Amino acid sequence: MVVASGDCTDAELGGQTKAFLDTLTSRPEQDVLTATEFGERLFPQSTRSFEDLQRQLEAAQDHFYEGRNGKADQALNEALQQIIRLPVGEPRWKLFVDAQLLQALNYRAMGKAKESDNAFRNVLRLQPDYELDPDMFAPSVRQGFDKLRRELAKARKVKLSVKSTQPASEVYLDGLKMGQTPLTLEVAAGTYDITLVKGTTTSFPRQVQVQGTDMPLLIDVAYEGSVSASPFPCLASREGNDERTLSHSIRLGGTLGVEEVIVVRLERPSSGPKWFAATVLNVEGGQKLREGGFKTQGLDTPAEALSALVDFVTTGRSPSNLVVMNANGKAPWEQPGTTDKDKSSGSQGGMDVSAPDLLADGTEGTAAPRSTSGLRTASYVALGVGVAALGGAGVVRLMAQKDLDALEKRLNNGRILSTDKESLALRDSLAQKGNVLTGLLVGGGAAVATGAVLYLLSPSSTTPPPVSVGVALDGEGASAMLSGSF
Repeated sequence: MVVASGDCTDAELGGQTKAFLDTLTSRPEQDVLTATEFGERLFPQSTRSFEDLQRQLEAAQDHFYEGRNGKADQALNEALQQIIRLPVGEPRWKLFVDAQLLQALNYRAMGKAKESDNAFRNVLRLQPDYELDPDMFAPSVRQGFDKLRRELAKARKVKLSVKSTQPASEVYLDGLKMGQTPLTLEVAAGTYDITLVKGTTTSFPRQVQVQGTDMPLLIDVAYEGSVSASPFPCLASREGNDERTLSHSIRLGGTLGVEEVIVVRLERPSSGPKWFAATVLNVEGGQKLREGGFKTQGLDTPAEALSALVDFVTTGRSPSNLVVMNANGKAPWEQPGTTDKDKSSGSQGGMDVSAPDLLADGTEGTAAPRSTSGLRTASYVALGVGVAALGGAGVVRLMAQKDLDALEKRLNNGRILSTDKESLALRDSLAQKGNVLTGLLVGGGAAVATGAVLYLLSPSSTTPPPVSVGVALDGEGASAMLSGSF
């Protein structure tokens, strides 16, 4: 998935983003979420206007009164699918109510009493004081409607509590405004479409299943409202909020169910050239994988530079000498000044791409890898080995208990018969496991103690090296594993 960050109304950012996305999607090996799919998943839009849907309801009403209930049902279902995609507010709610009431009548004519009552409830559950027009609805229909109203009033309600990161956000259920956050409502159990609006900011429309006794909802309108799908996927952000932008991008990737997010943006340093940059993020791990960019001017994107950047962010390799890796792990636009070495590197190809691997380490201008003292490393190894040994001892103890239980079942008056070969084998196995258990306990304890002493004697390290310990058990025995980088 590709998303731009910055000023979402910037024509230059939009042009560069579209060119990058088009280049990326042209690669057959790349499975990329298109801009259309992005918008459809987050902000599904109705393909018909209010006026078109009003005419469709009128046509469905004609079908109903002329006895063409099947056609009326089809037209109403199609209209409702589009109505719930309209912008929230009174016009949408009115269309929704008209469609539900007509559908209730049509279901009744088709002999579907249960479906008819459900359609009426979809109106009454949010607007319990709604009154049917006596000129449009027969007395028997109005009586049934009033009966449903009384039943809903007595039915058990769910306490729905809606909060937002933007106070006083308007809360809409099924398109009807219910109040402002923080808001607590007593509603009937069921499925509702909920949307929050704060000024020009709108949350993602979502469908929630309201059930139980209490249901709290916290919606981050500030984050969701910063996302737009048109004219290109974009996450509105301010300069200096890079970490928040990357965090929001990862959240967005999780919402859309993608593995990686490519965040593109225009970098405008206080001095020097302007850059079009791209950062690749792993959604599951929340990691920055790599970052690169090229110098740009105006709305036109250099095709060769764009293709090279796409190659870099998708593979991690520079396809030609036009892409120069930045050895110190910092993006060129982040550097306060340009050294002679940087100038000579840039002059070779007119393009710079920063090496990504060191960005997450927080280095500030040094290309040296993280260092750990010998004593500190030895302490980690000793502790890891000790933990693995103690874990293995526990596994051996469980296996010995299994042999002991089997042996006790074969004893004859508390003795092992010399003719019982299986009992003798179990006895020997227990003796061997006892020796192994003793060795693991003694060795594990000594290793842990040694590791603790080495740790206290060693100088501090900025970041400990990753060490993992694993213990595995199967039917044949047990194994322990220590892995890491030192």
